Amino acid sequence: MATGGWQPPHNPGQGGGPYGPPPQNPYYGPPPPAPYGVPPQPPGPYRPAPVRRRRWWLASPLIPLVRSANRAAKRLFDKEGGGRVRDQLVDKVQLTRTVLGVIASLALIYMYGTEDGWSGAATDGAANLFVTPFLLLLTGPLVVFGFILYAPAHRRPELRSRLGGPLKTVGWYVLILAAFGAFMYVVGQTTLLHGLHGVMLFVVGLPLMVGLPWTLVFLFLSSAYVARSAFNTAYVHAALPPVLTTVLVWLIALFNLLPDGLPDNGPLAAQLCSVFGGPLSVTALSLWELRRLRTHHGVTIRG
Repeated sequence: MATGGWQPPHNPGQGGGPYGPPPQNPYYGPPPPAPYGVPPQPPGPYRPAPVRRRRWWLASPLIPLVRSANRAAKRLFDKEGGGRVRDQLVDKVQLTRTVLGVIASLALIYMYGTEDGWSGAATDGAANLFVTPFLLLLTGPLVVFGFILYAPAHRRPELRSRLGGPLKTVGWYVLILAAFGAFMYVVGQTTLLHGLHGVMLFVVGLPLMVGLPWTLVFLFLSSAYVARSAFNTAYVHAALPPVLTTVLVWLIALFNLLPDGLPDNGPLAAQLCSVFGGPLSVTALSLWELRRLRTHHGVTIRG
């Protein structure tokens, strides 16, 4: 009798015929129902649904540029290893605090305004982002040195042996800033490119049109990674980034407060929030991170 490709289930107690070795077809069981006159067929192989690829680059050519710059910045300035402890909850809380801080700053500016308007606020924010790595370069060695001295004597050689990671990060950042400064000097202050015409102008100008935006995005993201990881000082000890971050935010607050004092717009409570709200929230988050390192990961400042 024709079975249309279907074979009865394997019976290990008998051999030969339809009850011999198991068939190659993966379908074991009763045949599926079929229309009259059409022999039943086993189901074919499973085929997953095709994955729809996101074509964001069609909407904006800046998206692949930002992604490429982000990959390069993360590869250089957000490395694993050493004493680093990855905690997803801490990362999420830090991101949430950053977003809420930006929203709060924008709300204060919208309600009470600023002396220089929105452009001045944006300029101050960008200046703080690029000033942060330089303040880290000045204060970071002192904090790291004091941190190592505070550790038990038997742990100091191990901590000193891990200084290579942060030092490489500092070297890369300084080298990139120096190369970018030299490049901008050559482009803006010399006549090296003024004598180019025709094909040579196109050959030189096209890479500049693509490379300059990529470099600016790369510098911005690199500064953000450096400020967040404190030059990868978690290589030395997992508790160093929150300690350095706390010191750094208060230095930035003093850096903004000493020249001009409190802002003139809004009531006193709004002025105090605009100056001290960020440092206080960062300090509270750093203390919580240190407590979580101790309670969930067994990492203490002296441990």
